[in-house]
Amino acid sequence: MGEVEQLVRRAKKRDPDAFTELMQLHEKDMYRTASAILAQDADIADAIQETILTCWEKIDTLQKNRYFKTWMVRILINKCKDILRSGRRVVCVEEFPEREEKNTVETEANLEWKEALRGLDEKYRLIVVLFYAEGLRTAEIGKLLKLPDSTVRTRLARGREQMARYYAETEEGGGRK
Repeated sequence: MGEVEQLVRRAKKRDPDAFTELMQLHEKDMYRTASAILAQDADIADAIQETILTCWEKIDTLQKNRYFKTWMVRILINKCKDILRSGRRVVCVEEFPEREEKNTVETEANLEWKEALRGLDEKYRLIVVLFYAEGLRTAEIGKLLKLPDSTVRTRLARGREQMARYYAETEEGGGRK
């Protein structure tokens, strides 16, 4: 945590190298979060790019350096919602061509996770990603999404139930198509 706070401090002094390193540290987190909201790779890339630009322009407004990630994720969520509102809508996962990757076991698990996430209602999907992929606590998610902690816990539980049903159906049917 000290490294991130140090990078934030340097980035606030307009050190481009520190800011670049900070963004690279959070690159995967941003992708996972954006892909929980948006389906098209181009929209995800746009949201991340707009988030990086906004973070650079407004980093001096961040009051507590240790909350950089939460602040950045809030900006990213807002950018994703802006893209959805602008009329660019989500596309079904089936419309994306599958890519070949070296580790097929990891790829299959990743594709299954993404497909399971796509099956979740949107209000559960973001919370599941923030909790499991980003490692945020329910209280942090509540602040980020401006929801009561009890609502976050309920949506997380319901998201887990939907995921469990998805995996149970997948195993019973020998895999989905």
